[in-house]
Amino acid sequence: MKTIIHQQDMDLDTILKRNEDEREDIRNAVLEIIKEVKKEGNAALLYYTQALDHCVLTHLQVTEAEIDEAFSAVPAELLNIIREAAQNIRDFHEKQLETTWTYTPKPGVILGQHITPIERVGLYVPGGKATYPSTVLMDAIPALVAGVKSLVMVTPPGRDGKINPTILAAAKIAGVHEIYKIGGAQAVAALAYGTETIKPVNKIVGPGNIYVATAKKEVFGKVDIDMIAGPSEVLIIADENANPVYAAADLLSQAEHDELAMPILVTTSEALGAQVIEEVYRQISEDLNRKEIAKKSVDDYGFVFIVKDLDEAFELSNQIAPEHLELLIEHPMDSLEKVKNAGAIFMGAYTPEPLGDYFAGPNHTLPTSGTAKFSSPLGVYDYLKKSSILSYDQAALQSVYPKIAAFARSEGLDAHAKAVERRFED
Repeated sequence: MKTIIHQQDMDLDTILKRNEDEREDIRNAVLEIIKEVKKEGNAALLYYTQALDHCVLTHLQVTEAEIDEAFSAVPAELLNIIREAAQNIRDFHEKQLETTWTYTPKPGVILGQHITPIERVGLYVPGGKATYPSTVLMDAIPALVAGVKSLVMVTPPGRDGKINPTILAAAKIAGVHEIYKIGGAQAVAALAYGTETIKPVNKIVGPGNIYVATAKKEVFGKVDIDMIAGPSEVLIIADENANPVYAAADLLSQAEHDELAMPILVTTSEALGAQVIEEVYRQISEDLNRKEIAKKSVDDYGFVFIVKDLDEAFELSNQIAPEHLELLIEHPMDSLEKVKNAGAIFMGAYTPEPLGDYFAGPNHTLPTSGTAKFSSPLGVYDYLKKSSILSYDQAALQSVYPKIAAFARSEGLDAHAKAVERRFED
């Protein structure tokens, strides 16, 4: 980890830059996959699943028997934990529901918004380095709370043609309607354009590797997407009283995600910063399953910023706009108004980031790479559409139509003007 004494004129973009430039060879490969799926449908999916996932499939859709088999393979204790987490997530997201509303600004006029759910949504769940049943819950439950009628999950199979049982169990508990054994750019293409087996969706959500992210970029416009998620990041603001063991553990909880993950400590205490760095490497030396990934993350993208006071700490944090922000300070609620840009805010020593990843209820699909400056966590609102409502009676339109006509003619659009004038011709 690198220790940096913060200065106001620092070039943060250069300091925090990750080596993740978009590669043209990957884009070209993705475009070829999309073209083949559009042309060949299921045959292309089967071909790429064999070529890339080293799996020969006999059928694409997961059967009820496979789901039941997976469900029985997951320990009962874990199933109960998944159920409880699902309920917490459902309870939280039900608070986000919006309903159709109207108002009458003057007699004869009704204005408002009509709220409707997106009809069919595709959910991508990664395989590979790790399995994420938590992603199933976090992406599926808000969609179902919103009222999505057709929720389709895609996830890559193992070489044996099976899906991780915990992922299937989470999908059943959440209420996913269809599940297909496909991953990568080919899965994104199938969701966007459809095949003989898979009907196209209206929106694609969920994280994936660079091929999945690139495919989502390429199909955007044909369908909507949630976001282009980058590597994970956590920023901890800590005062001199913070526990260095807790801070180090929380930094590592993100570092183990990915070699490009970015763990950052911002502290008013140089002594605490040194303690946390020492503790990070001590904890890495313990028996972590993903210690090589965590070490590369903290070596390459781990930072300790030393600031003069907490105001400067919050100013720096708002510039970075972290995915996860932890406040290991006294009375964190008193400082909430200082937070302008963050995906999720974890307040106090007993609110570690993994609480949000798995259990508390708020969504863990969060804006990364500084996009918290303009975007929000995944939520029910991402699965809803808004249509404007307008209703004028004759008297209400008659009182304003000359103004509408004049406005239209100022733009050179006399057909617009005549569309209102003709209603009041003798």
